[in-house]
Amino acid sequence: MDQSLSSGRGHVSVLSGFPPSVGRDVAVAVVKPLGAGLGNPDTRSLLRTDRQVKWTMEVLCYGLTLPLDGDTVKLCVDVYTDWLMALVSPRDSIPPPISREPNLYVQTILRHLYSLFLPRSDQASPGYLSLCQQVLCAVQSLARESAVMNRDTWETLLHFLLHINHAILASPTAAGGVFEQLSHLSMAVLFEVWLLSCSRCFPSRCLWQTGRQMLSSWRHQPAVVEQWSRVIAALTSRLLLLTFGPSFPPFKIPDEDAALIPADMDEERVPHTWFRFLHLLSNPVDLSHLGIVGSTPSSQQEALSGDSQLPNVFFRAMRGVSALVDAFLGVTVVNKEQLLPHTGLTRIHFRDRLPSFGVAVTRSPLRDRLPSYGFSRPRSGSAPPTPANILSMPSSPPSTTSPPPHNRQLKPANVSKAASRPPPTSSCLHHWKSSSLRLCSSPRPSPSPLRCNVDSLLHLFGCWLFDAALIGRDPAGHCDVTVMTERLVAGRAEACGTLCRIFTCKKTAEDILSVYLSRFYLVLLQGLQVSNMACPPVLASILLNSTCLFCCDLRGVNLLLPSFISAVENVLLDRELLRFKSFVSLVDLRRASILVLLSLLPLPLHFGSVHSEGLLDGRFSDDVTAGSFLSLEPRLISVLIGALQMETDTCNTQIILAAMLTLVQDLALLEAAGLTQQQTESQHHGASTPRQTSGTSGTSGTNRAGANRRTRGPSVQLDAAGILWVQFVRLLTQRLTAQWRNDSAVCLSALEVLGGLAKVEVNVEDAERRRAVTSVCSYIVFQCSRPPPLHSRDLHSIIVAAFHCLNTWLTQHPAMLDQQECLLEVLEIVELGISGSKSRQEQEVRSKEEKELNPASLRVKEAAEATLSCVMQVSGAFPSLGGVLDEDTLIGCSSLKKFRYFVVDSSVILAMLEQPPGPEQASCPALTVLIRGLSGCHTWTLQLHLQPREGRARTQQTLIPERRGGAQEHAGKRCGVKHQEFPENTASGPSVKADLSIPALHETVSEEVQQQLERLRAALTRQRQVEAGPQVKRRSAVMTSCRPPPPVTYFQTARLFLSHLGLLTRETLKDPGTGGVPAQLVSLDSSLPGFLEDLRRLDQLPSRNCDSAFVFYMRAGQRTVAEILSNVESSCSVSSHFLDFLSSLGWPVEAGRRQVGGFNSSDFPVVLGESGGGVFNGERFVLMYADALTEITFIVPSSSSHAVNLSKSPEEMEPPTELLSNLQSHSELSQDSAPHPTGSPVEDLNSFGLPWSVSGSEWKLLIVWVEHLEDIESFPVSDLLTRTEPQTSAANVQVIFIHPLKTGLYRISFHGNTTSKFGLVVPLVNGSVVSKRSLGFLVREMVINCCQRRRLESDSTPPPHVRRKHMISDIILRYRSRRSEPAFYSGLFQDP
Repeated sequence: MDQSLSSGRGHVSVLSGFPPSVGRDVAVAVVKPLGAGLGNPDTRSLLRTDRQVKWTMEVLCYGLTLPLDGDTVKLCVDVYTDWLMALVSPRDSIPPPISREPNLYVQTILRHLYSLFLPRSDQASPGYLSLCQQVLCAVQSLARESAVMNRDTWETLLHFLLHINHAILASPTAAGGVFEQLSHLSMAVLFEVWLLSCSRCFPSRCLWQTGRQMLSSWRHQPAVVEQWSRVIAALTSRLLLLTFGPSFPPFKIPDEDAALIPADMDEERVPHTWFRFLHLLSNPVDLSHLGIVGSTPSSQQEALSGDSQLPNVFFRAMRGVSALVDAFLGVTVVNKEQLLPHTGLTRIHFRDRLPSFGVAVTRSPLRDRLPSYGFSRPRSGSAPPTPANILSMPSSPPSTTSPPPHNRQLKPANVSKAASRPPPTSSCLHHWKSSSLRLCSSPRPSPSPLRCNVDSLLHLFGCWLFDAALIGRDPAGHCDVTVMTERLVAGRAEACGTLCRIFTCKKTAEDILSVYLSRFYLVLLQGLQVSNMACPPVLASILLNSTCLFCCDLRGVNLLLPSFISAVENVLLDRELLRFKSFVSLVDLRRASILVLLSLLPLPLHFGSVHSEGLLDGRFSDDVTAGSFLSLEPRLISVLIGALQMETDTCNTQIILAAMLTLVQDLALLEAAGLTQQQTESQHHGASTPRQTSGTSGTSGTNRAGANRRTRGPSVQLDAAGILWVQFVRLLTQRLTAQWRNDSAVCLSALEVLGGLAKVEVNVEDAERRRAVTSVCSYIVFQCSRPPPLHSRDLHSIIVAAFHCLNTWLTQHPAMLDQQECLLEVLEIVELGISGSKSRQEQEVRSKEEKELNPASLRVKEAAEATLSCVMQVSGAFPSLGGVLDEDTLIGCSSLKKFRYFVVDSSVILAMLEQPPGPEQASCPALTVLIRGLSGCHTWTLQLHLQPREGRARTQQTLIPERRGGAQEHAGKRCGVKHQEFPENTASGPSVKADLSIPALHETVSEEVQQQLERLRAALTRQRQVEAGPQVKRRSAVMTSCRPPPPVTYFQTARLFLSHLGLLTRETLKDPGTGGVPAQLVSLDSSLPGFLEDLRRLDQLPSRNCDSAFVFYMRAGQRTVAEILSNVESSCSVSSHFLDFLSSLGWPVEAGRRQVGGFNSSDFPVVLGESGGGVFNGERFVLMYADALTEITFIVPSSSSHAVNLSKSPEEMEPPTELLSNLQSHSELSQDSAPHPTGSPVEDLNSFGLPWSVSGSEWKLLIVWVEHLEDIESFPVSDLLTRTEPQTSAANVQVIFIHPLKTGLYRISFHGNTTSKFGLVVPLVNGSVVSKRSLGFLVREMVINCCQRRRLESDSTPPPHVRRKHMISDIILRYRSRRSEPAFYSGLFQDP
């Protein structure tokens, strides 16, 4: 280093030995002529020799030290900055000696210019700032434009910049002063010139060490950290491009920062430059140590002052490190933060650190094709969302929980003295409570699958982050460590959040060093304290960045369960959150806590009685479940219920609702499995063996059972699911009709959850189920009664969803309709939906014929009609929906001549087959009726008997419909009904006057009647004598007996049936032409062409919602469609858990069969064989699930079916007609219900290249099993759509990703469209963790809800009964018989 610069005094001119007046006069006399010729390009320099130049430079050097009251200093600066250009473009104004040896003279000029930056009394003037800027700009231009600078000049230039920055930055500076502006400029020039030197003349190792030492002494200045952050971010952006390639998400930085890196910098120098720049500041955490930062008394005094900038500088440093971590994780971050006055700290918006509930901003492969679902996320700097305006809820006191035992054990040794003292009243401590502390966060979407390992990131940044996160934990109790702990909270919170993001970005097959895991857990245990000494910003930062911490398969992460539960309780059970309100968005904080709770809920039931010392929470109990995972279950349930009562945000409420259904279903299935095991054990061990708790195998008494409960599987109370079910249903129904009724999004999710709870099998009282039905009915009444201006499409969609929920409850629990009150209530709601009002309103009763039909909307009317159809099917033991027969099945041919066709009320088509009676049925008219209505096609066989059942012989059933598979056991249950003519207790009741209103027979006999009775008695007496005579005389007598006439063997059974129904009257056969009123009974002409085809098309229309989903298996590292489709060809290529998942979705069904029969769940292994699921690709088999309302087809595409379709053109493909016709219902969602012209049926079969595709459907639902979670971003959705169905946009695809965890649980990631306000679908929200027991049920519910919401949003998806109604109307118009009334009657007496 140059001697003059290292001394700190600069170069000393010879004029310094003369009196000041002499030096000043000489400098003025010499500088004025030189300055006069600078502006004239034709002026030649007055200096021609080396001696003249050197003497003049001594004078100029002295002139730079003069006061600024004149122009001398400015002229000296002008001359020197002009001469510096000798290395750029020599001019005539530059002395020839300098032009000949520019490097030598420029080095001397730089040493002289250092004198300008030495401390002086008038340095605070604007003129001084202008001169310094002039010098720095000249140096900057010199470094940029010079091509002839040698190494010595570069070294001198860098030394010069280092020392002028040292002169400016070494001492404390006042905020907003001249030196603050100058410090930013000088640091910017230093780093830019240094980068130019790295590109052209790489600095020596000694210079790097000097720079590191000097920057370490300036890092307490905001300008240093801010400029360092800019440069290291720009270098990182270039480094990532060279290291990971263009496919890695770019690190977005401002253009002016990117321009700092020379474009011509060699690629090999970029990593070296980046690493050395990274460590120029040494350890940023040293900013918290006064012994290191406060090297001078003035700096120590500044650090201890209340307005010190050190907290802001420390936070800026940690924010810079955090940005680098995000860059290496592949997260696109745009840093556009603006500092607030005095502190420079902005507000936390951690919305982006949560799982994506909005539009993604990354350029990852999947997100470019498939937007995330849910609510939109604001960009950086936007205001947080306003919570939904919901009615106030009753507050409950927040629970007071003691800190975890780990925290209490660490207090004496590991917590600093400042933190262990009682909180002082001074406002300088607990700095987060002031309004000036606001942390900030930039958008952080999902990390890139190409990101580096966790250990690699921790090798780079772990030392700094761990030290920053553990600030204040000093066992020795050094004052210099703890004095500023409270004021460094922002930086500590940023470090803790960054560590959480690093560990939550762990890849699936990645291992992390134990030393890093232990330090990380120590950070969390200290940061998650909820006692008085807790730090709310740190707690908030950890929660906001740890939403998926328990889903990453981290070793030993369950050690943190008590701490996280306490933290979540502290947030979710506090309505106001006053400690967090000033520096974080409360909506985001609650959402993060809810997502953490979502990942914790399945753990107790999954691990059950597994014990852990970390779960004891410092308490000892005789309870066998103490210290086990199961002991945490009541606490988690309490938090979940409390969170729902406290929550006001729409999105957060929906997530909680999803968690409720997941928890209840998991607990119910676990209890069912435990009950089954107990029954099995009781059968094996006998009645004398005491019943063991679920999950145990004890055989010798209670003690053994207790020991087993400590070591074996889950042990739960057998009625816990029912109790929890009742609590959830009561809470949902109460809030559905009160607080939530004005929030359509929450109501939709609540109705879906209520429908899901109806399917959960628990033992509860009927009154609790009735409560749910009543609440749904009340909700429909409230919504329909809104004023007309408030009616909208969204409102009507919610009403339709409520009717669908009501249908679910009625079909799942048909016994409720046996209660007259419940049936009446449901029918009143149906009447309200169809007509727009009730007949009974308070005291007024109006007949239905007097009412004017004015429904809320056509969609509401159609939904009410569907509910009425549902009631008619399940009420009164209506037969099962299965066993559909048609004309071909009944008579064995396609001839319709034997059938008579009638239409009743323009909605039901009756096909009557008059069967010839058999020998045993000679006197019994028989009739087979095919009833085609809005609810489907049903077959009835009728026989007319004139004798009571007990008096006639048993007749054999002629038609036995095919029975439905076991999965549809809930559809149309039979109810045993005991028929009685009179009540049972009639005889035992006391008599009343009304009983004597009908006199006895002997009291009403007159004289005439008495005579007739006497004659009748006499005749009976004579007859007895005649009959007894032969027996007395012991001789036979011939007597003739009365014989009935021979029975009629020919009946017009169709006429009899219609007559018994009261349909053969003049009113029912009124001519439709009169008054335009259609007849109640219309005859159809089956001889017209096309009648049979239209009937078959009507039979193909589904009577329930038919949906489909496609299941894929994606192995680790796969990227192409061919690789993914080939996995399911063999069971060796897929996981056994995947096959179990397939079996839980549905049962095998032969392709082309509308009815569900022939297979059940036990046949799954037989059908599967050695396949990995590809046998269900739709060519031979599919997986199907059906209930009374929904039919879902699960298809597993394989490479064979895919190749078949790609190798053939649509004209060459000829799929089976039966297959097409029976699966055509999937395509009807967006098609008109009118009959379609006959044509090639294969034109629409393009979806996923399979002949079983869902034709005409504009959206797809995919279920993808991924072995590695990071492969989600690489799933080739666009390739699938491009190669197989170009007309389907990626925005119309919803994907449910299922990732198996090492714990046996499953992590769910959902991606879908966000264009709708109802985009958040339950129960499988993004980030859910579910057990294997409930995975199949929850996926089916998710598919049903996704499809139902699509139907609510679409204008071209009428309900199934409406499509059938339109088809029936069209058949009536086309094939109505035009015969007269006499011809109609005569036709009834003739054979068809």
